[in-house]
Amino acid sequence: MHDTTEHFRSHVEEILDALGREPDREALVHGARRVSAGELRGLVHGMARALQSRGVKRGQTVTLLAGNLPETIAARYAAGLLGCAVNHLYGGLSADVHADILRDVETRALIVDPAYRERAADLAQRVPLEQVLLLGGGAGRDPDLVQLAAGQSTEVFAGEAQPEDICTIRHTGGTTGHPKAICTTFEQWVSVGPDWLEQGQARALVCTTLAHAAGIMADTTLHRGGTVVLLDEFEPGAVLDAIERERITHMFLLPPLLYQLMDHPGIDRADTSTLRMLTYGGCASSPARLAAAVRRFGPVLNQFYGQNEAGGISVLSPQDHDPRRPELLRTAGKIMDGVEVSVRDSDGRDLPAGEHGEICVRSPQVMKGYWKQPELTAEVLRDGWLHTGDIGFVDTDGYVTIVDRLKDMIVVVGGHVYTVELEDVLNSHPQVLQSAVLGVPDASLMERVHAVVVRTPDAEVGEDELRAMVRDRKGPMYEPAGIEFVDALPLTDVGKPDKKLLRARAAAMAPTPRP
Repeated sequence: MHDTTEHFRSHVEEILDALGREPDREALVHGARRVSAGELRGLVHGMARALQSRGVKRGQTVTLLAGNLPETIAARYAAGLLGCAVNHLYGGLSADVHADILRDVETRALIVDPAYRERAADLAQRVPLEQVLLLGGGAGRDPDLVQLAAGQSTEVFAGEAQPEDICTIRHTGGTTGHPKAICTTFEQWVSVGPDWLEQGQARALVCTTLAHAAGIMADTTLHRGGTVVLLDEFEPGAVLDAIERERITHMFLLPPLLYQLMDHPGIDRADTSTLRMLTYGGCASSPARLAAAVRRFGPVLNQFYGQNEAGGISVLSPQDHDPRRPELLRTAGKIMDGVEVSVRDSDGRDLPAGEHGEICVRSPQVMKGYWKQPELTAEVLRDGWLHTGDIGFVDTDGYVTIVDRLKDMIVVVGGHVYTVELEDVLNSHPQVLQSAVLGVPDASLMERVHAVVVRTPDAEVGEDELRAMVRDRKGPMYEPAGIEFVDALPLTDVGKPDKKLLRARAAAMAPTPRP
Protein backbone atom coordinates (compact mmCIF):
# COMPACT_ATOMS: atom_id res chain seq x y z
CA MET A 1 0.00 0.00 0.00
CA HIS A 2 1.33 3.43 -0.93
CA ASP A 3 2.19 5.84 1.90
CA THR A 4 -0.52 8.51 1.59
CA THR A 5 1.16 10.87 4.10
CA GLU A 6 3.17 12.24 1.17
CA HIS A 7 1.47 13.46 -1.99
CA PHE A 8 1.14 10.77 -4.64
CA ARG A 9 2.08 12.22 -8.02
CA SER A 10 0.17 10.61 -10.85
CA HIS A 11 1.37 10.27 -14.43
CA VAL A 12 -0.90 13.22 -15.32
CA GLU A 13 1.01 15.49 -12.95
CA GLU A 14 4.31 14.22 -14.34
CA ILE A 15 3.15 15.04 -17.88
CA LEU A 16 2.02 18.50 -16.78
CA ASP A 17 5.41 19.05 -15.10
CA ALA A 18 7.11 18.21 -18.40
CA LEU A 19 4.85 20.68 -20.23
CA GLY A 20 5.69 23.35 -17.65
CA ARG A 21 9.43 22.97 -18.12
CA GLU A 22 9.22 24.17 -21.75
CA PRO A 23 6.00 26.19 -22.00
CA ASP A 24 6.83 27.67 -25.41
CA ARG A 25 7.54 24.41 -27.21
CA GLU A 26 5.06 22.94 -29.66
CA ALA A 27 3.10 20.21 -27.88
CA LEU A 28 0.12 19.45 -30.14
CA VAL A 29 -0.59 19.93 -33.84
CA HIS A 30 -4.12 19.51 -35.23
CA GLY A 31 -4.71 20.78 -38.74
CA ALA A 32 -3.70 24.44 -38.79
CA ARG A 33 -3.66 24.63 -34.99
CA ARG A 34 -0.37 24.59 -33.09
CA VAL A 35 -0.81 24.31 -29.33
CA SER A 36 2.11 25.16 -27.06
CA ALA A 37 2.99 23.17 -23.98
CA GLY A 38 2.00 26.13 -21.79
CA GLU A 39 -1.39 26.48 -23.49
CA LEU A 40 -2.14 22.78 -23.06
CA ARG A 41 -1.08 22.84 -19.42
CA GLY A 42 -3.24 25.88 -18.69
CA LEU A 43 -6.24 24.31 -20.44
CA VAL A 44 -5.91 21.15 -18.35
CA HIS A 45 -5.82 23.10 -15.06
CA GLY A 46 -8.77 25.24 -16.16
CA MET A 47 -10.79 22.17 -17.19
CA ALA A 48 -10.04 20.43 -13.88
CA ARG A 49 -11.42 23.42 -11.95
CA ALA A 50 -14.43 23.65 -14.26
CA LEU A 51 -15.26 19.97 -13.76
CA GLN A 52 -14.80 20.33 -10.00
CA SER A 53 -17.13 23.34 -9.95
CA ARG A 54 -19.79 21.17 -11.59
CA GLY A 55 -19.55 18.53 -8.87
CA VAL A 56 -17.22 16.01 -10.53
CA LYS A 57 -15.25 14.26 -7.78
CA ARG A 58 -12.51 11.73 -7.18
CA GLY A 59 -13.64 8.15 -7.74
CA GLN A 60 -16.38 9.01 -10.24
CA THR A 61 -16.37 7.97 -13.88
CA VAL A 62 -15.95 10.50 -16.69
CA THR A 63 -16.71 9.21 -20.18
CA LEU A 64 -15.27 10.73 -23.35
CA LEU A 65 -17.04 10.49 -26.68
CA ALA A 66 -14.49 12.43 -28.66
CA GLY A 67 -12.14 12.25 -31.61
CA ASN A 68 -8.48 13.19 -31.88
CA LEU A 69 -8.76 16.80 -30.73
CA PRO A 70 -6.31 18.71 -28.51
CA GLU A 71 -9.27 19.26 -26.16
CA THR A 72 -9.75 15.48 -25.89
CA ILE A 73 -6.26 15.10 -24.43
CA ALA A 74 -6.82 18.07 -22.10
CA ALA A 75 -10.14 16.68 -20.82
CA ARG A 76 -8.59 13.28 -20.17
CA TYR A 77 -5.80 14.84 -18.11
CA ALA A 78 -8.23 17.15 -16.26
CA ALA A 79 -10.35 14.19 -15.19
CA GLY A 80 -7.17 12.39 -14.14
CA LEU A 81 -6.14 15.32 -11.93
CA LEU A 82 -9.45 14.98 -10.09
CA GLY A 83 -8.82 11.27 -9.51
CA CYS A 84 -11.61 10.17 -11.85
CA ALA A 85 -11.74 6.99 -13.88
CA VAL A 86 -11.66 7.90 -17.58
CA ASN A 87 -13.69 5.77 -19.98
CA HIS A 88 -13.00 6.71 -23.62
CA LEU A 89 -15.58 5.33 -26.05
CA TYR A 90 -14.72 4.10 -29.53
CA GLY A 91 -16.63 6.37 -31.90
CA GLY A 92 -17.47 3.62 -34.38
CA LEU A 93 -19.59 1.53 -31.99
CA SER A 94 -23.38 1.49 -32.25
CA ALA A 95 -25.63 3.64 -30.06
CA ASP A 96 -26.84 0.47 -28.30
CA VAL A 97 -23.28 -0.51 -27.34
CA HIS A 98 -22.46 3.06 -26.25
CA ALA A 99 -25.56 3.08 -24.04
CA ASP A 100 -24.68 -0.30 -22.52
CA ILE A 101 -21.19 0.93 -21.67
CA LEU A 102 -22.44 4.20 -20.14
CA ARG A 103 -24.80 2.22 -17.89
CA ASP A 104 -22.09 -0.28 -16.96
CA VAL A 105 -19.58 2.28 -15.71
CA GLU A 106 -22.11 4.64 -14.07
CA THR A 107 -20.97 7.73 -15.98
CA ARG A 108 -21.30 10.98 -14.00
CA ALA A 109 -20.18 13.28 -16.83
CA LEU A 110 -20.20 12.63 -20.58
CA ILE A 111 -17.70 14.88 -22.38
CA VAL A 112 -18.51 15.12 -26.08
CA ASP A 113 -16.73 16.22 -29.23
CA PRO A 114 -19.14 18.52 -31.16
CA ALA A 115 -18.93 16.04 -34.06
CA TYR A 116 -20.80 13.55 -31.83
CA ARG A 117 -23.46 16.01 -30.62
CA GLU A 118 -26.35 14.06 -32.19
CA ARG A 119 -25.15 10.76 -30.73
CA ALA A 120 -24.86 12.39 -27.29
CA ALA A 121 -28.45 13.65 -27.52
CA ASP A 122 -29.60 10.13 -28.43
CA LEU A 123 -27.67 8.63 -25.50
CA ALA A 124 -29.10 11.17 -23.08
CA GLN A 125 -32.56 9.82 -23.94
CA ARG A 126 -31.47 6.24 -23.24
CA VAL A 127 -29.25 6.56 -20.17
CA PRO A 128 -29.62 8.75 -17.06
CA LEU A 129 -26.70 11.19 -17.31
CA GLU A 130 -25.92 13.75 -14.64
CA GLN A 131 -24.41 16.09 -17.21
CA VAL A 132 -23.22 16.34 -20.80
CA LEU A 133 -20.40 18.76 -21.59
CA LEU A 134 -19.23 19.77 -25.07
CA LEU A 135 -15.58 20.12 -26.06
CA GLY A 136 -16.07 23.43 -27.84
CA GLY A 137 -18.80 24.42 -30.25
CA GLY A 138 -20.08 27.45 -28.35
CA ALA A 139 -23.61 28.03 -27.17
CA GLY A 140 -26.07 25.17 -27.15
CA ARG A 141 -28.25 23.10 -24.88
CA ASP A 142 -25.23 21.53 -23.21
CA PRO A 143 -22.49 23.59 -21.49
CA ASP A 144 -19.18 24.07 -23.31
CA LEU A 145 -16.32 22.75 -21.14
CA VAL A 146 -13.75 24.81 -23.07
CA GLN A 147 -15.68 28.02 -22.34
CA LEU A 148 -16.12 27.01 -18.71
CA ALA A 149 -12.36 26.37 -18.44
CA ALA A 150 -11.60 29.81 -19.89
CA GLY A 151 -13.27 31.37 -16.85
CA GLN A 152 -11.10 29.44 -14.40
CA SER A 153 -7.58 29.96 -13.08
CA THR A 154 -4.78 28.21 -14.98
CA GLU A 155 -2.60 28.00 -11.88
CA VAL A 156 -1.40 24.53 -10.82
CA PHE A 157 -4.22 22.28 -9.62
CA ALA A 158 -2.93 19.74 -7.11
CA GLY A 159 -3.87 16.23 -8.22
CA GLU A 160 -6.33 14.34 -6.03
CA ALA A 161 -5.76 10.82 -7.37
CA GLN A 162 -4.56 8.10 -5.04
CA PRO A 163 -2.48 5.17 -6.32
CA GLU A 164 -5.23 2.58 -5.88
CA ASP A 165 -7.89 4.71 -7.64
CA ILE A 166 -9.07 3.48 -11.03
CA CYS A 167 -7.37 5.55 -13.71
CA THR A 168 -8.76 4.07 -16.93
CA ILE A 169 -11.67 1.85 -17.85
CA ARG A 170 -10.86 0.41 -21.27
CA HIS A 171 -13.44 -1.63 -23.11
CA THR A 172 -12.69 -4.49 -25.40
CA GLY A 173 -13.70 -3.73 -28.96
CA GLY A 174 -16.81 -5.87 -28.79
CA THR A 175 -15.68 -8.11 -31.66
CA THR A 176 -16.43 -11.25 -29.63
CA GLY A 177 -19.59 -10.09 -27.85
CA HIS A 178 -20.60 -7.45 -25.26
CA PRO A 179 -17.60 -5.24 -24.43
CA LYS A 180 -15.88 -5.90 -21.10
CA ALA A 181 -14.65 -3.01 -18.95
CA ILE A 182 -10.97 -3.41 -17.99
CA CYS A 183 -9.79 -1.46 -14.95
CA THR A 184 -6.26 -0.23 -14.26
CA THR A 185 -5.10 2.09 -11.49
CA PHE A 186 -3.04 5.27 -11.38
CA GLU A 187 -0.24 3.32 -9.73
CA GLN A 188 -0.06 0.99 -12.74
CA TRP A 189 0.41 3.63 -15.41
CA VAL A 190 3.78 3.29 -17.07
CA SER A 191 5.22 4.79 -20.21
CA VAL A 192 5.87 2.21 -22.90
CA GLY A 193 8.59 1.77 -25.46
CA PRO A 194 12.25 2.70 -25.51
CA ASP A 195 13.62 6.00 -24.22
CA TRP A 196 12.90 8.17 -27.23
CA LEU A 197 14.97 11.04 -25.84
CA GLU A 198 18.13 9.07 -26.58
CA GLN A 199 17.63 9.89 -30.25
CA GLY A 200 16.41 13.46 -29.88
CA GLN A 201 12.95 14.98 -29.56
CA ALA A 202 10.10 12.80 -30.79
CA ARG A 203 7.39 13.96 -33.18
CA ALA A 204 4.67 11.32 -32.90
CA LEU A 205 1.81 10.92 -35.36
CA VAL A 206 -1.59 9.90 -33.94
CA CYS A 207 -3.73 8.65 -36.83
CA THR A 208 -5.85 6.08 -34.97
CA THR A 209 -8.19 6.74 -32.06
CA LEU A 210 -6.79 8.21 -28.84
CA ALA A 211 -9.04 5.70 -27.06
CA HIS A 212 -6.64 2.89 -28.06
CA ALA A 213 -2.85 2.48 -28.07
CA ALA A 214 -2.29 5.83 -29.79
CA GLY A 215 -3.44 7.53 -26.59
CA ILE A 216 -0.67 5.85 -24.62
CA MET A 217 1.84 6.89 -27.30
CA ALA A 218 0.62 10.49 -26.98
CA ASP A 219 1.06 10.38 -23.19
CA THR A 220 4.57 8.99 -23.52
CA THR A 221 5.55 11.61 -26.12
CA LEU A 222 4.32 14.56 -24.07
CA HIS A 223 5.87 13.12 -20.91
CA ARG A 224 9.25 13.01 -22.63
CA GLY A 225 9.22 16.47 -24.16
CA GLY A 226 8.00 15.65 -27.66
CA THR A 227 5.27 16.84 -30.01
CA VAL A 228 2.06 14.99 -30.91
CA VAL A 229 0.57 15.51 -34.38
CA LEU A 230 -3.14 14.61 -34.47
CA LEU A 231 -5.06 13.41 -37.53
CA ASP A 232 -8.81 12.93 -37.23
CA GLU A 233 -8.69 9.48 -38.82
CA PHE A 234 -6.48 7.07 -40.72
CA GLU A 235 -6.28 7.79 -44.43
CA PRO A 236 -3.07 6.48 -46.02
CA GLY A 237 -2.46 9.45 -48.31
CA ALA A 238 -2.97 11.93 -45.46
CA VAL A 239 -0.67 9.88 -43.22
CA LEU A 240 2.13 9.88 -45.81
CA ASP A 241 1.69 13.64 -46.29
CA ALA A 242 1.83 14.22 -42.53
CA ILE A 243 4.99 12.11 -42.09
CA GLU A 244 6.75 14.25 -44.69
CA ARG A 245 5.30 17.65 -43.73
CA GLU A 246 5.66 17.29 -39.95
CA ARG A 247 8.94 15.30 -40.00
CA ILE A 248 7.34 12.47 -38.01
CA THR A 249 9.70 10.24 -36.02
CA HIS A 250 7.29 7.84 -34.26
CA MET A 251 3.88 6.35 -35.03
CA PHE A 252 1.63 3.42 -34.18
CA LEU A 253 -0.44 1.36 -36.63
CA LEU A 254 -2.36 -1.87 -36.56
CA PRO A 255 -1.07 -4.30 -39.23
CA PRO A 256 -4.04 -3.84 -41.63
CA LEU A 257 -3.40 -0.09 -41.63
CA LEU A 258 0.31 -0.64 -42.25
CA TYR A 259 -0.65 -2.69 -45.30
CA GLN A 260 -2.91 0.12 -46.55
CA LEU A 261 0.02 2.52 -46.21
CA MET A 262 2.25 0.15 -48.17
CA ASP A 263 -0.37 -0.26 -50.91
CA HIS A 264 -1.01 3.46 -51.40
CA PRO A 265 0.06 4.66 -54.87
CA GLY A 266 2.04 7.52 -53.32
CA ILE A 267 4.22 5.32 -51.10
CA ASP A 268 7.28 5.42 -53.37
CA ARG A 269 7.23 9.21 -53.68
CA ALA A 270 6.73 9.93 -49.97
CA ASP A 271 9.70 11.05 -47.86
CA THR A 272 9.57 8.88 -44.75
CA SER A 273 13.26 9.25 -43.91
CA THR A 274 12.54 10.93 -40.55
CA LEU A 275 10.81 7.82 -39.15
CA ARG A 276 12.81 6.32 -36.29
CA MET A 277 10.20 3.88 -34.97
CA LEU A 278 7.04 2.52 -36.55
CA THR A 279 5.35 0.47 -33.84
CA TYR A 280 2.63 -1.98 -34.81
CA GLY A 281 0.50 -4.52 -32.95
CA GLY A 282 -3.02 -5.27 -31.84
CA CYS A 283 -3.65 -8.23 -34.15
CA ALA A 284 -1.83 -10.83 -36.22
CA SER A 285 0.60 -9.67 -38.90
CA SER A 286 1.93 -11.20 -42.10
CA PRO A 287 5.69 -12.00 -42.16
CA ALA A 288 5.76 -11.46 -45.93
CA ARG A 289 4.24 -8.01 -45.62
CA LEU A 290 6.49 -7.10 -42.69
CA ALA A 291 9.55 -7.99 -44.74
CA ALA A 292 8.30 -5.69 -47.51
CA ALA A 293 7.71 -2.91 -44.96
CA VAL A 294 11.27 -3.24 -43.64
CA ARG A 295 12.61 -2.96 -47.18
CA ARG A 296 10.51 0.20 -47.72
CA PHE A 297 10.91 2.01 -44.39
CA GLY A 298 14.23 0.62 -43.20
CA PRO A 299 15.05 -0.90 -39.78
CA VAL A 300 12.37 1.04 -37.88
CA LEU A 301 9.60 -1.53 -37.36
CA ASN A 302 8.86 -2.39 -33.73
CA GLN A 303 6.19 -4.95 -32.82
CA PHE A 304 4.42 -4.57 -29.48
CA TYR A 305 2.38 -7.50 -28.16
CA GLY A 306 0.10 -6.81 -25.24
CA GLN A 307 -3.49 -6.67 -24.08
CA ASN A 308 -5.57 -4.12 -22.22
CA GLU A 309 -5.95 -6.79 -19.51
CA ALA A 310 -2.25 -7.69 -19.37
CA GLY A 311 -0.35 -4.55 -20.33
CA GLY A 312 2.79 -5.10 -22.38
CA ILE A 313 4.00 -8.68 -22.82
CA SER A 314 6.71 -8.82 -25.49
CA VAL A 315 8.50 -6.71 -28.10
CA LEU A 316 10.07 -7.60 -31.44
CA SER A 317 12.73 -4.91 -31.77
CA PRO A 318 13.82 -3.22 -35.02
CA GLN A 319 17.03 -5.27 -34.88
CA ASP A 320 14.98 -8.48 -35.01
CA HIS A 321 13.05 -7.36 -38.11
CA ASP A 322 15.40 -9.08 -40.52
CA PRO A 323 13.82 -10.09 -43.87
CA ARG A 324 16.53 -12.76 -44.13
CA ARG A 325 15.15 -14.38 -40.97
CA PRO A 326 11.40 -14.87 -41.64
CA GLU A 327 11.14 -17.17 -38.63
CA LEU A 328 11.65 -14.12 -36.38
CA LEU A 329 9.00 -12.12 -38.23
CA ARG A 330 6.48 -14.80 -37.29
CA THR A 331 7.10 -14.16 -33.59
CA ALA A 332 5.85 -11.47 -31.21
CA GLY A 333 9.36 -10.88 -29.93
CA LYS A 334 11.04 -11.34 -26.58
CA ILE A 335 9.32 -11.08 -23.21
CA MET A 336 9.60 -7.60 -21.70
CA ASP A 337 11.55 -6.89 -18.52
CA GLY A 338 9.40 -7.34 -15.41
CA VAL A 339 6.95 -9.65 -17.19
CA GLU A 340 6.61 -13.38 -16.50
CA VAL A 341 5.08 -15.65 -19.15
CA SER A 342 3.90 -19.22 -18.63
CA VAL A 343 2.44 -21.41 -21.39
CA ARG A 344 -0.17 -23.76 -19.92
CA ASP A 345 -2.36 -26.62 -21.09
CA SER A 346 -6.10 -26.90 -20.46
CA ASP A 347 -5.40 -28.44 -17.02
CA GLY A 348 -3.24 -25.48 -15.98
CA ARG A 349 0.09 -27.30 -16.25
CA ASP A 350 3.20 -25.45 -17.43
CA LEU A 351 4.39 -26.60 -20.83
CA PRO A 352 8.00 -26.83 -22.01
CA ALA A 353 9.52 -24.60 -24.70
CA GLY A 354 7.99 -25.07 -28.13
CA GLU A 355 4.69 -26.64 -27.02
CA HIS A 356 1.37 -24.91 -27.79
CA GLY A 357 -0.79 -23.73 -24.91
CA GLU A 358 -2.49 -20.68 -23.44
CA ILE A 359 -0.26 -17.67 -22.80
CA CYS A 360 -0.50 -16.69 -19.11
CA VAL A 361 1.08 -13.49 -17.80
CA ARG A 362 2.09 -12.03 -14.45
CA SER A 363 3.35 -8.44 -14.12
CA PRO A 364 2.65 -5.17 -12.24
CA GLN A 365 0.61 -3.96 -15.24
CA VAL A 366 -1.96 -6.79 -15.16
CA MET A 367 -5.44 -5.27 -14.71
CA LYS A 368 -7.14 -5.13 -11.34
CA GLY A 369 -10.20 -6.78 -12.87
CA TYR A 370 -13.29 -6.22 -14.97
CA TRP A 371 -15.61 -3.48 -13.79
CA LYS A 372 -18.13 -5.02 -11.36
CA GLN A 373 -17.77 -8.49 -12.92
CA PRO A 374 -16.08 -10.55 -10.15
CA GLU A 375 -16.98 -13.92 -11.69
CA LEU A 376 -15.50 -13.02 -15.07
CA THR A 377 -12.45 -11.55 -13.33
CA ALA A 378 -11.95 -14.80 -11.42
CA GLU A 379 -12.05 -16.75 -14.70
CA VAL A 380 -9.10 -14.91 -16.22
CA LEU A 381 -7.17 -13.85 -13.10
CA ARG A 382 -6.05 -16.86 -11.09
CA ASP A 383 -3.37 -16.72 -8.39
CA GLY A 384 -2.01 -13.49 -9.85
CA TRP A 385 -1.72 -14.91 -13.38
CA LEU A 386 -3.76 -13.45 -16.23
CA HIS A 387 -5.03 -16.04 -18.71
CA THR A 388 -4.86 -14.12 -21.97
CA GLY A 389 -6.95 -16.39 -24.18
CA ASP A 390 -4.11 -16.41 -26.72
CA ILE A 391 -2.67 -19.73 -27.87
CA GLY A 392 1.05 -19.79 -28.54
CA PHE A 393 4.44 -20.97 -27.42
CA VAL A 394 7.81 -19.67 -26.25
CA ASP A 395 10.90 -21.04 -28.00
CA THR A 396 14.25 -21.87 -26.40
CA ASP A 397 15.56 -18.38 -27.26
CA GLY A 398 12.72 -16.70 -25.40
CA TYR A 399 10.69 -15.52 -28.41
CA VAL A 400 6.89 -15.62 -28.05
CA THR A 401 4.78 -16.82 -30.98
CA ILE A 402 0.99 -16.40 -31.02
CA VAL A 403 -0.89 -18.86 -33.21
CA ASP A 404 -4.51 -17.99 -32.38
CA ARG A 405 -7.10 -16.72 -29.98
CA LEU A 406 -8.82 -19.51 -28.02
CA LYS A 407 -12.17 -18.30 -29.37
CA ASP A 408 -10.87 -18.11 -32.97
CA MET A 409 -9.27 -21.56 -33.03
CA ILE A 410 -11.26 -23.81 -35.36
CA VAL A 411 -12.02 -27.32 -34.11
CA VAL A 412 -12.22 -29.63 -37.13
CA VAL A 413 -12.28 -33.37 -37.64
CA GLY A 414 -8.76 -34.51 -36.89
CA GLY A 415 -7.58 -31.60 -34.75
CA HIS A 416 -7.30 -27.81 -34.48
CA VAL A 417 -6.76 -25.23 -37.19
CA TYR A 418 -4.87 -22.17 -35.95
CA THR A 419 -6.14 -19.22 -37.96
CA VAL A 420 -2.93 -17.17 -37.79
CA GLU A 421 -0.89 -20.03 -39.24
CA LEU A 422 -3.31 -20.39 -42.16
CA GLU A 423 -3.40 -16.62 -42.73
CA ASP A 424 0.42 -16.65 -42.92
CA VAL A 425 0.30 -19.29 -45.67
CA LEU A 426 -2.35 -17.42 -47.68
CA ASN A 427 -0.55 -14.08 -47.27
CA SER A 428 2.68 -15.59 -48.59
CA HIS A 429 1.15 -15.88 -52.08
CA PRO A 430 2.47 -12.97 -54.18
CA GLN A 431 -1.04 -12.11 -55.40
CA VAL A 432 -2.60 -12.01 -51.90
CA LEU A 433 -2.50 -8.74 -49.97
CA GLN A 434 -4.36 -9.81 -46.85
CA SER A 435 -6.59 -12.54 -45.47
CA ALA A 436 -8.79 -13.41 -42.52
CA VAL A 437 -9.59 -16.99 -41.51
CA LEU A 438 -12.56 -17.97 -39.37
CA GLY A 439 -14.72 -20.95 -38.49
CA VAL A 440 -18.24 -21.06 -39.91
CA PRO A 441 -20.79 -23.76 -39.03
CA ASP A 442 -22.08 -25.87 -41.92
CA ALA A 443 -25.54 -27.38 -42.33
CA SER A 444 -24.68 -29.99 -39.67
CA LEU A 445 -23.32 -27.34 -37.27
CA MET A 446 -19.75 -28.60 -37.77
CA GLU A 447 -17.20 -25.81 -38.05
CA ARG A 448 -15.65 -25.40 -41.48
CA VAL A 449 -12.59 -23.33 -42.35
CA HIS A 450 -13.58 -20.17 -44.21
CA ALA A 451 -11.05 -17.72 -45.68
CA VAL A 452 -11.71 -14.14 -46.76
CA VAL A 453 -8.98 -12.96 -49.13
CA VAL A 454 -7.94 -9.58 -50.57
CA ARG A 455 -6.00 -9.99 -53.82
CA THR A 456 -3.65 -7.64 -55.66
CA PRO A 457 -5.40 -5.54 -58.35
CA ASP A 458 -4.09 -7.62 -61.27
CA ALA A 459 -4.37 -11.01 -59.53
CA GLU A 460 -5.29 -14.15 -61.41
CA VAL A 461 -5.07 -16.57 -58.49
CA GLY A 462 -8.30 -18.39 -57.71
CA GLU A 463 -9.74 -20.71 -55.09
CA ASP A 464 -8.25 -23.90 -56.53
CA GLU A 465 -4.68 -22.56 -56.55
CA LEU A 466 -4.92 -21.25 -52.99
CA ARG A 467 -6.46 -24.49 -51.73
CA ALA A 468 -3.69 -26.50 -53.38
CA MET A 469 -1.02 -24.28 -51.80
CA VAL A 470 -2.57 -24.71 -48.35
CA ARG A 471 -2.93 -28.46 -48.83
CA ASP A 472 0.71 -28.71 -49.87
CA ARG A 473 2.10 -26.65 -46.97
CA LYS A 474 -0.25 -27.45 -44.08
CA GLY A 475 -2.13 -30.59 -45.09
CA PRO A 476 -5.80 -31.21 -45.96
CA MET A 477 -7.02 -30.37 -42.44
CA TYR A 478 -6.14 -26.70 -43.06
CA GLU A 479 -7.67 -26.53 -46.55
CA PRO A 480 -10.48 -23.92 -46.54
CA ALA A 481 -13.95 -25.23 -47.31
CA GLY A 482 -14.79 -21.80 -48.65
CA ILE A 483 -12.73 -18.90 -49.98
CA GLU A 484 -14.39 -15.51 -50.40
CA PHE A 485 -12.63 -12.78 -52.39
CA VAL A 486 -13.26 -9.17 -51.31
CA ASP A 487 -11.84 -5.76 -52.20
CA ALA A 488 -11.01 -4.97 -48.55
CA LEU A 489 -11.45 -6.49 -45.10
CA PRO A 490 -13.90 -4.69 -42.81
CA LEU A 491 -12.08 -3.26 -39.79
CA THR A 492 -13.17 -2.49 -36.26
CA ASP A 493 -12.96 1.05 -34.91
CA VAL A 494 -9.35 0.52 -33.80
CA GLY A 495 -8.26 -1.07 -37.09
CA LYS A 496 -8.46 -4.82 -36.50
CA PRO A 497 -10.10 -7.17 -39.02
CA ASP A 498 -13.72 -7.43 -37.89
CA LYS A 499 -14.06 -11.21 -37.64
CA LYS A 500 -17.38 -10.91 -35.83
CA LEU A 501 -18.87 -9.17 -38.88
CA LEU A 502 -17.16 -11.56 -41.31
CA ARG A 503 -18.41 -14.58 -39.36
CA ALA A 504 -21.98 -13.26 -39.33
CA ARG A 505 -21.83 -12.54 -43.05
CA ALA A 506 -20.44 -15.98 -43.88
CA ALA A 507 -22.99 -17.70 -41.62
CA ALA A 508 -25.83 -15.82 -43.33
CA MET A 509 -24.69 -17.21 -46.68
CA ALA A 510 -24.34 -20.76 -45.35
CA PRO A 511 -27.09 -23.37 -45.80
CA THR A 512 -29.77 -23.51 -43.10
CA PRO A 513 -28.84 -26.12 -40.43
CA ARG A 514 -30.81 -29.33 -40.55
CA PRO A 515 -33.06 -29.97 -37.49
